[in-house]
Amino acid sequence: MNNKRVLNISEASELLGFEVSYIYKLTSAKILPHSKPNGKTIFFDKEKLEDWMLSNPSSTLSDKKIIASNYVATNSVINRRKKKNN
Repeated sequence: MNNKRVLNISEASELLGFEVSYIYKLTSAKILPHSKPNGKTIFFDKEKLEDWMLSNPSSTLSDKKIIASNYVATNSVINRRKKKNN
């Protein structure tokens, strides 16, 4: 399966670690990217499944601290400029 680009539902189930019934539920709800070339059999692009698994990442606490520091530094400069111009 490692070299295959197109997976069937059993292989997708194995890759994702979900039961086949849950894979069907996700495809039915249009949550999981899939193809139905003949209108019945479901196929999956392995790369799209891997992208889907990595979607919506959670920021770490250190990431949030960096973002907050950058925000404070940027807004402090903007606020000082506004006060100068008034």
